[in-house]
Amino acid sequence: MTHSCATGDAAAGPTDISLADYRARPTIGILTGSGPEAGIDLWTKLLQENRRRLGTAFRGDIDAPAVHVVSDPELGLSMELERTEAQVWAALKADAQALDGRAAVYAIACNTLNLFADRLHALGLRAQLLSFTDVVGDHLARSGAPRVCLLGARPVAELGEWSPYRTLRERFDFEPLGDAATEELHQLIYDIKWRGAAHPGLRERFAALVAGIESPCVLLACTELPLVADLPGDGRLVDVTQLVAEALLDRTGVRAASSP
Repeated sequence: MTHSCATGDAAAGPTDISLADYRARPTIGILTGSGPEAGIDLWTKLLQENRRRLGTAFRGDIDAPAVHVVSDPELGLSMELERTEAQVWAALKADAQALDGRAAVYAIACNTLNLFADRLHALGLRAQLLSFTDVVGDHLARSGAPRVCLLGARPVAELGEWSPYRTLRERFDFEPLGDAATEELHQLIYDIKWRGAAHPGLRERFAALVAGIESPCVLLACTELPLVADLPGDGRLVDVTQLVAEALLDRTGVRAASSP
């Protein structure tokens, strides 16, 4: 009795992968810990988007992206970065250096920590950092949204000196969230980290916040928020983690069908 070919057919799929031609792609790095679930979410979205892009050419495990993850609980101090900057930067710097040589491109699975993008670039590491700010800026430029509201932890949402997105104010019109809503959102993010995204009431609290926003584009600029968001499919709620997953795959040569 003979086995079917390595790649199988479109209906049955592969039955003997030992005969397949494995081709390594550039390795992706993920720095996580603020919170660790955000790193898992980014990795999951990498796997899903990779499978979607490859379509019928996807052969299973050997076509998954190569990923190296560094998860550091100390990065969780970033929620109050105005008081923990020195400690968080020391930890993040060490984590990035530990990743160097093991990844061609990497991302930090935390919007807040992308504040340190310039410092990380200045380290001159071989691994290239993919900045959330650059990814979001490119998306907004393509979408042409007349106004946008950015949801994130307090330092990020305020678009002040502690926000990695502060430079985007010069290019795009941001709807202010308001002090009360900003504090409510900050506490919601803490509760997601503490209780877990499945805790009763968290999705409803988030939906109530979104209901008060007028902008046609709402950026989920905190890696906890996609965990409690019901994305309607109309493009209004933009999952920044998904944008980053797509950009990381672009950097490794796995392009979307519409990409040049």
